[in-house]
Amino acid sequence: MLAPGFGPEAQALTVQLMRLLLIPPIIFAVSGVVMGILYAHQSFWLPGLAPSMYNLGIIFGALVLAPFLDVFGLAIGAIIGAVLHLLIQVPGLRRVGAQYSTRLAVRDPGVREVMRLMLPRMFGVAVVQLTFLVETILASWLTTGAVSALNYAWRLMLLPQGVVAQSVATAAFPTFANQYARGQFQQLRSSLAATVRSILFIAIPAAIGLLALREPIVQLLFERGRFTTTSTEIVAAALGGYALGLIGHSGVEILARAFYALHDTRTPVLLGVLALGIDLIIGLSLINVLGVLGLALANMTAASLEMILLVVVIRRRLGGLDVRRLTISALRTTLASLAMGVVVWGWLSIAAGAAVLVRAIGGVLVGTGVFFIAAWLLRSEELRGVLGMVRRRLGR
Repeated sequence: MLAPGFGPEAQALTVQLMRLLLIPPIIFAVSGVVMGILYAHQSFWLPGLAPSMYNLGIIFGALVLAPFLDVFGLAIGAIIGAVLHLLIQVPGLRRVGAQYSTRLAVRDPGVREVMRLMLPRMFGVAVVQLTFLVETILASWLTTGAVSALNYAWRLMLLPQGVVAQSVATAAFPTFANQYARGQFQQLRSSLAATVRSILFIAIPAAIGLLALREPIVQLLFERGRFTTTSTEIVAAALGGYALGLIGHSGVEILARAFYALHDTRTPVLLGVLALGIDLIIGLSLINVLGVLGLALANMTAASLEMILLVVVIRRRLGGLDVRRLTISALRTTLASLAMGVVVWGWLSIAAGAAVLVRAIGGVLVGTGVFFIAAWLLRSEELRGVLGMVRRRLGR
């Protein structure tokens, strides 16, 4: 059902791998609860390390197990990574004084509140996964390697989104929740608006930079062995669409957390379902014309629209969000990012014959420098905040 374009051999292999990969979700279920406890105590260090532990397990599977067990080594590495994801956080429980009890406190008011809020959140997570499954189903009908290309491109987009947006959203959520619980709505509006401006200050240049440098980045990271020049072209095409979606996905991360702080897990789910429908309609319209790029563009459009709708609704709920200041900030960031994109494009033209390492790393360095200079000339409020923080740190 999920990969109708796969042949019998590919389907059988997928089934075997799925059976192994059903183990990590059980471990993550426990690890997620531990992570929530530590976040509630404003403890972010060990939960922040947990995803790295998971990745280390996957790397171990790729480097040590895969040579002997082939692709099954990767699946076993994912299981090892999930175990490490949990174990790295356990010491944090002792530090915050958490104790385990076998009591099933289903009548506890806090437990009931969690259960009430959890169900819409579960549907929300399911919608995100369903979106990617729909894209996988559609891609399975395309040329060989299309599903893998979407996966590679999606993971590359998730790198800046996870490092920046998810990290900031996770750290900001307890603050939002505390301000709402105390009735500090003015502070909540200010905190949310400042957080969104900061995220856009990073996400917009990251998106344009990823778009401009997509081909040398894919070449540098993946083009070796069976990953050929043709593979690079397919992945880079998908990454071109996903890159611009980084802005929408990053914004959704922050805005959804604001709704959760308001004890509203239903609205993000409803808007997520709407975005899924839009993604499906546009994806079906573009897949025969643009292939994997069409699917990625559909995802980008849906994520951007979802972010805009979340802004509209949360602004009404909170009685304002300083949209004028937010718009001016986003416009300045966009102009600085476009200047960066033009210079990076020029750099790639000049360095066309250079090694891929020079083109990719050089493009990142040149682009970063141009963006900060342009943002400074445009008197970006967020850049001044960053420079002020650096000065205070140096002053210590």
